Amino acid sequence: MVRIVGGIILMRIGFALFMPSSDTASIIPKAPIGAGDTVAFVPLAMPLMFGPGAIATVLGMASLVRHPFTEFPSLAAIAAAILLTMIITYLILVYADAVLRYIGPHGIDAATRIVGFFVAAIGVGLIFDGVMEAIQTHLLPRTN
Repeated sequence: MVRIVGGIILMRIGFALFMPSSDTASIIPKAPIGAGDTVAFVPLAMPLMFGPGAIATVLGMASLVRHPFTEFPSLAAIAAAILLTMIITYLILVYADAVLRYIGPHGIDAATRIVGFFVAAIGVGLIFDGVMEAIQTHLLPRTN
């Protein structure tokens, strides 16, 4: 059930990134930022990085591992993916100004839509896996 609900959350986040509403059409401020101005990233970025979507993704992927000792490579791959994501997120946040100058507002908008598409696709995959497991567990007759 965690996969289904987590997939719905991820799918919703992905669609919000892929098709932003008019008031959230861009994450880039319209006015240029001066030397004394600051942009608070915490309220916007933290729920996406560490919110229910991230937790549901890890739980959903980890729930696919049935026998942890025999499927150690799967657990190692999940741990490596988490570590790689942490490193990439850190580097992007450290070099955010340079990335913004390099790809510009349209590049950020395009990247946001691409990421939204993949987040929605991961969500749909989690929903599909969860529904299939629920059908197999609860609706199909068990043979002994």
